[in-house]
Amino acid sequence: MITGLDHVVIAVSDLSAGVATYETLLNGRASRAQTHDGIASALIATSNVAVELIAPADVGVAAERLRAALADGEGLKSLVFGVSDIGRMHRRCERVGLATDAVSEREAWRSFRAATDKTHGVRLFFIERREQLAATSGSGLDHVVIRTADPERAAALYGARLGLDLRLDREVAGRRLMFFRCGDAVIELAQDSAAGERDRLWGLSWRVENADAERGRLAAAGLNVSEVRKGMKPGTRVFTVRDRTCGVPTLMIEPSRKQD
Repeated sequence: MITGLDHVVIAVSDLSAGVATYETLLNGRASRAQTHDGIASALIATSNVAVELIAPADVGVAAERLRAALADGEGLKSLVFGVSDIGRMHRRCERVGLATDAVSEREAWRSFRAATDKTHGVRLFFIERREQLAATSGSGLDHVVIRTADPERAAALYGARLGLDLRLDREVAGRRLMFFRCGDAVIELAQDSAAGERDRLWGLSWRVENADAERGRLAAAGLNVSEVRKGMKPGTRVFTVRDRTCGVPTLMIEPSRKQD
């Protein structure tokens, strides 16, 4: 029932600055900023998964909650899964022990959130859009990293309960990594003994056609980027964006030319 990741949510202290950074990083254009319940937001589409940037704008309960969340710094705060039938997904979540909010109705979409204590600290939403977001050419999300001290528990959530396809399970330098296919992207679970009882959304990896050219473009735009190096997956080439990513560890990856 999950068709893929619809978008990821990044909380920022300054929406204009965050939009400028991610428009540069993803070579895209943000939608016009909107304000709802004291929170200002803007959406940047990519070839597969959008980025929603949010910042407190006015007084209000939601804005105060977001300000409290920003006390720990900017960063990746939520994953939003696209679904084909929101009612069916809601019923499934109830059946598999994910206590949920009621479905919220808007003009363009319907959505609900799973209870965070049932998802081990990671904020997960589900959305059914009446019209799909317009995709763009260029950058797209390759994978999102979730750090967990309990990989078996996390695997049960994303695999057995949410129905994502486990594509790879292996150990690297004594750390277990699991990769779940989610539409045109991947959810990576990375074992981290320091993660604590709650799992933590951590970083994003974006696909680029040519790592050397993309590194040169971002360096010319003033971003601090590493040298291009071989990726963990054979045939890939990667580089790290070291700053101005609004607290999100960010990797740019040139995919292998070989098919999985």
